[in-house]
Amino acid sequence: MDHIDRAILNEIQSEFPIERRPYLEIGKRLGLGEEDVLERVKRLKENGIIRRIGGSFHSRKLNFTSTLCAAKVPDEKLDQFVATVNRYPGVTHNYRRNHDYNVWFTFIAPTVTDIERSLKEISEKTGVEEIRNLPAVRTFKIKVDFEV
Repeated sequence: MDHIDRAILNEIQSEFPIERRPYLEIGKRLGLGEEDVLERVKRLKENGIIRRIGGSFHSRKLNFTSTLCAAKVPDEKLDQFVATVNRYPGVTHNYRRNHDYNVWFTFIAPTVTDIERSLKEISEKTGVEEIRNLPAVRTFKIKVDFEV
C-alpha cells in the first residue's frame, strides 16, 4: 500500500461523493484518473483492506431498532456460526473477543421482534444456545475516521 492508496482510503471514509461517477470525483480530488482509483479500490478490497463501501445510517431516525449481541460459541462451531450470522442483512459487523462470550455482533432490524426471531433462528441453525441480546440503554454516536 503506497501513499496514493492511503490518500484514497482517507478520502472515502467520510467524504465519499454521492455522484453518478464517484470514482471520477475522487480522482479529481486526488489528481488521479477514474480507472486508477477504481483499480486501486478493487485491489484494496481483494486484499481485505476494504471490507465494504456503503452508507452508515442512524437506525433510530429510520424507525429501526438495533442491538449488540454476544454469543458463547465453541471453537468447533465458530466458522459455521459466523457464516450464519453474516448471512443476515441486519448484521452490520461482528468480531471475535477473548472472552467466554467470544463472538459479538450488532444487529439492526425494523422491530425488536424481528431481532429476537432472527436470533432464535441463528441459534436453531447453529446449535449455539447462548446468544445474549444487549440493547443499548444509552446511545453514544461518535464519528470515527482512521487517518491512514
